[in-house]
Amino acid sequence: MHAIILHSIVPVRAEAREGAEQNTQLLFGELCEVIETLPRWYKVRNEADGEEGFVDSKMVTPLSAEEYTSCSAALAASTARVILPMTYAMSANNGQTLPLTMGTRLTNYHDGQFEVLGVPFRIDAAAVAEQPLPLNEQTLMQVTRFLLNTPYLWGGKNALGMDCSGLTQTVMSLSGISLPRNASQQVSCGKEVKHLKDGKAGDLVFFNHADTCTDNCETNNSKGDTRITHVGILLDAKRVIHCSGRVKIEHIDERGIFGAEQRLYTHHLAAVRRFV
Repeated sequence: MHAIILHSIVPVRAEAREGAEQNTQLLFGELCEVIETLPRWYKVRNEADGEEGFVDSKMVTPLSAEEYTSCSAALAASTARVILPMTYAMSANNGQTLPLTMGTRLTNYHDGQFEVLGVPFRIDAAAVAEQPLPLNEQTLMQVTRFLLNTPYLWGGKNALGMDCSGLTQTVMSLSGISLPRNASQQVSCGKEVKHLKDGKAGDLVFFNHADTCTDNCETNNSKGDTRITHVGILLDAKRVIHCSGRVKIEHIDERGIFGAEQRLYTHHLAAVRRFV
């Protein structure tokens, strides 16, 4: 069975209970495969990035085989995405509004209108990019300035709360680049850039544990652990935007990120990857 998300944001949890850890989120219009059915809960796999987890069954809408085929084709053909941190769409059927967050893909979009399962919606065309954005410093600064100071939220990928890999997945999607959900998976994508001095805007930078790393890292690693725990986006070879405590821009060098507030290195540089 397949299902579609018709809420703005749906939490995906590690276990089938309300108090379980949120691993990620599903956004409006995303499709998922239901791989297990439990009382009140579905275990699902996000078709966009393969991430699995549990969702409250009342927060997803099951699809018939015909509906799934239609929605899947429309999603595959769509390049239109919301580019503002948050905007609103209005149903042309009943006038109700729906908040949509950055990165939400819009199907059958044209001139401020889109359609899902036969329901037409209106949206401010200024909030939508119809084609993938160029991956350069100017565009990154325009997009990410809206996200600065967004608080860190484990499993989040929206402008009210996100984690480090949620930031990179969302921002890169605006340029038509699909990434897995977690930093430890994202580091296997793209092409290696051997030296930070050769880095350019849009390259992803990956980090492992620093002795002083705070609890904003993805895992609580011990000294000497080389697992990838953090990711950010280069604005140039000396500046990185990343989410650690909040979304912010900090200095980076061959050693890693130097936290201006802490006055020390917070993350050790492990890899640079390029996607264009």
